[in-house]
Amino acid sequence: MAFPIECLASNFLAGRGALLVGNAKNMKDEVRVVAWQDGDVVQADTGLESAWTGIRAGLRRDVGARMFDQWLKPVRLGDYCRESQTLDLLVASDFSANFVAGQFGDRLRMAWRSAAVGVREVRLRRAPDATGPRLLEVVHVEPASPVAAVDMPVASNFLPRHGFADFIVGDTNRLAFSAAQAMAGEAQPRFTPLFIHGGTGQGKTHLLHGIAAAFSAHSPSAPVLYMSAERFMMEFVNAMRANDTMAFKARLRAARLLLIDDIQFIAGKGSTQEEFLHTINDLIDTGARIVVTADRAPQMLESIDARILSRLAGGLVADIQPAGLDLRLAILESKRLVAGDPPVPDAVIDFLARAIRSNVRELEGAFNKLVAYGQLTGRAIDLDFAQGMLADAVRANARRITVDEIQKACAAHFKIDPSEMRSKRRARAVARPRQVAMYLAKKMTPRSLPEIGRIFGGRDHSTVIHAVRTIEALRETNPDMDADVRALQRLLEG
Repeated sequence: MAFPIECLASNFLAGRGALLVGNAKNMKDEVRVVAWQDGDVVQADTGLESAWTGIRAGLRRDVGARMFDQWLKPVRLGDYCRESQTLDLLVASDFSANFVAGQFGDRLRMAWRSAAVGVREVRLRRAPDATGPRLLEVVHVEPASPVAAVDMPVASNFLPRHGFADFIVGDTNRLAFSAAQAMAGEAQPRFTPLFIHGGTGQGKTHLLHGIAAAFSAHSPSAPVLYMSAERFMMEFVNAMRANDTMAFKARLRAARLLLIDDIQFIAGKGSTQEEFLHTINDLIDTGARIVVTADRAPQMLESIDARILSRLAGGLVADIQPAGLDLRLAILESKRLVAGDPPVPDAVIDFLARAIRSNVRELEGAFNKLVAYGQLTGRAIDLDFAQGMLADAVRANARRITVDEIQKACAAHFKIDPSEMRSKRRARAVARPRQVAMYLAKKMTPRSLPEIGRIFGGRDHSTVIHAVRTIEALRETNPDMDADVRALQRLLEG
């Protein structure tokens, strides 16, 4: 009786005993023993536990004892999947899982990769209700034959919270979202490959998870393969070293949906690029679906084979731009609806959306931090609390706005020539926009009054003071002026 094991997670009743696990076709094959006693594993032949001990020590040193004890100390090892090289880390609640993933997810992932124990991805999950021990290591399986490698399991390790239903759509990501839905639909898409590009934390990986989940829902038996470009490269190199490239090729070419994340990491890797090119060519010829992500457009990728770039650009290229203010507000509102107590007031939501502009992942992490501290301390969440708690994040996100940017934005808004910002003309049609620009320069840049005056055509600092006071007074009495200034602020803040 054979027990080929790729991903194994076993629950046992508390008590005493031992479990013999392995690819037990006969007694010559490798087996490993896990013993348990009173609900605790007392012997496990695995490198994960020793690696976790070292990782925990490093995390405590890096993030500080207080933060570590509060959030990372309770984390324990969960299931490990050899096929996807994914390790589950278990916490007490869904909220804790979201918070730890948002605040420490990248750090945990890099630490496990550096430990070199076969873990490439980590998932934070709520611990199951069962209290028995779980087998933490995937038992070694003898290398499969090329034929067996084709029997690839359908991807099942995609995060439920990264489905299409949880993706907030705005003007900056609408094309990418619509293209992802088409790629995952039951009808054969009119384009392949789909190339999605955008900065870090903007939702590319979220869309990959959504595509896989939606595709598997209507085609549960169709093989889905998801991997980072880095892992593609590592597996190909390992296959060449083991003289087993045929199994690697067969496994990839069996996929009906291939998802490759961060393709920019194969830049300069000649043999890997050659294999990748052959893979996508074969898959396209057989009608398979291919989705590739990168941090920039195909034509901007350096040291990538021109034939690959041509193939990628020959499908549909969709970009995800940094989330605008409206989209950031919508994302925060969706999180507020499920956050529970303490309530997060509108003023705090507005503050977060305007202050955290770098990427969506950091925005969600800042929100989770506020809610977590509010729940742990019992303190009400208000604007002062949010500003104090997120001061470091706000400083890191502060984009240095220049006076030149302000002058150009005001000139465009009021439909005058930018040179008028520095001219001596005093006509109201020119002077008022110039005063607005001086006001914004004082409010949005660190420039001193004399510096601002010099930039505006060598004017005295008293002229700048007069402009600031004039616009402040007009904003209180003139709704149109207030609306103009707010619109310019939003534009300049991104």
